[in-house]
Amino acid sequence: MAVSFENTEVAFAHKSNYDLKKAYWLFKLVGNPFLVKFGKVSVSVALKLGLPIGWAMRKNIFAQFCGGETIAECANTTKILDGLGVGTILDYSVEGKESEAEFDHTADEIFATIQTAKGNANIPFCVFKVTGVARHALLEKVNLGSSLSAQEKDEFTRVKSRVNRLCKAAFEANTPIFIDAEESWIQDTIDQLAEGMMALYNTNRAIIYNTAQLYRHDRLAYIEAAHDRASNGGYYFGVKLVRGAYMEKERNRAEEMDYPSPIQATKEDTDRDFNAALVYCITNIDRIAICAGTHNEASSELLTRLIDEKGIDHQDPRVYAAQLFGMSDHLSFNLSHGGYRVAKYVPYGPIREVIPYLIRRAEENTSVKGQTGRELGLIIKELKRRRVA
Repeated sequence: MAVSFENTEVAFAHKSNYDLKKAYWLFKLVGNPFLVKFGKVSVSVALKLGLPIGWAMRKNIFAQFCGGETIAECANTTKILDGLGVGTILDYSVEGKESEAEFDHTADEIFATIQTAKGNANIPFCVFKVTGVARHALLEKVNLGSSLSAQEKDEFTRVKSRVNRLCKAAFEANTPIFIDAEESWIQDTIDQLAEGMMALYNTNRAIIYNTAQLYRHDRLAYIEAAHDRASNGGYYFGVKLVRGAYMEKERNRAEEMDYPSPIQATKEDTDRDFNAALVYCITNIDRIAICAGTHNEASSELLTRLIDEKGIDHQDPRVYAAQLFGMSDHLSFNLSHGGYRVAKYVPYGPIREVIPYLIRRAEENTSVKGQTGRELGLIIKELKRRRVA
């Protein structure tokens, strides 16, 4: 069945007229750069003053982009997505922690998502960020190859222990787990951790996935080299492909510290490498498992075409697409309707703790060219189809 990303009836079957209208006004707001900047400052001030702002966000931006505050609260979202053939990826989206106790708590929470996913076909993947279980400054120091003090060596040993605990749990649960990509100045350390876990747990199939941000000009080459290392090492390579999430920060840091930016020169270069990575991974599907994390229609269409051209079963678990909850429903639900494997990232966590994530989602919709306009256009099209004023 050919997939049409214009089918709004399929895309919004899970939304009531009220939900669609609310989404319309929300995207209108986040499409306004001034309002997003004003909201970011206002929320930051409210947090510093300890004001109770959760109530104001719960029914609006939080409900649009998050599944709930706890794993249990996400159950209804998981049920709705499953009813439409879309998997759930529980994403504990609390950030910015620094203490060992906080890192242990985050590891415990991610471990709980793995246990929830165990034996549950509706939750095909789990996910974590290494900075959720490790101090950013420590990862940066390791990345630089600097000498670590005895205390820092002990600290990094605990980091590796947390990462291994989560990857081992995923292996034992038979549920693949994504290790998210982060800033370039800590990514080499993350790559080494991820590939080390692959060597341990990907001997029969891909359980551990690294993430490649294709807005970096060197990541297509990384994917090819990592695949070679996996083949030579006798394990499978798992990779989630994304365009990237730290572009402005990367460029600003490169300029401030006077080194070549790792970011592609143009958006077209990013698109070219993302699609080339899709082709490479599907061509080598015998040793690679892939999740295409994209909100791009052309890349999504390319993925479906490659699957069909290579004669890959639409339900082959080695090939997934994924989008963020609350965005690009025309991709997720139409891909599922076409029989392809697809999942939604469903962030969760205490409202006050996930505010940085929500701010990034608002900024992303403001800054990504055409994103908000596309979302609004599809919502308007569906409201007209339903003859809703």
